[in-house]
Amino acid sequence: MAISSVLFVCTHNAGRSQMAAGFLAHLSGGSIEVASAGTAPADALNPAVIAAMLEEGIDLRDEEPKAVGTESVQQADLVITLGADLRALTGTRFQDWDLPESAGLRLDAVRPIRDAIKARVLVLLEELNAPAAA
Repeated sequence: MAISSVLFVCTHNAGRSQMAAGFLAHLSGGSIEVASAGTAPADALNPAVIAAMLEEGIDLRDEEPKAVGTESVQQADLVITLGADLRALTGTRFQDWDLPESAGLRLDAVRPIRDAIKARVLVLLEELNAPAAA
């Protein structure tokens, strides 16, 4: 199955899933439809996540945490969970990326998580035969 849309889901949609979506949208050059959501969305993104992504040239300042819905999961070609449990939902291709929680962390602690997410996104692009944009 060709993958044209990816949904990243974590708990708060305030860190990991936002970073993953930001990287995939940026590095795919828009060739893949990207969204992110959370099972228990926070009120706002972690400011350290915003700062860490700005260091990579990706601006998440206008992003807001969103709740995941059954429809968005079913419409995605691929759902990547980052600490969220969506196994009860079927009919969608899932991957789970086991990465530390970024909630409440400071910038120096967010950077390694950001870098691990970027590395996984680059591998994902390779798996999907979608060249990374410069």
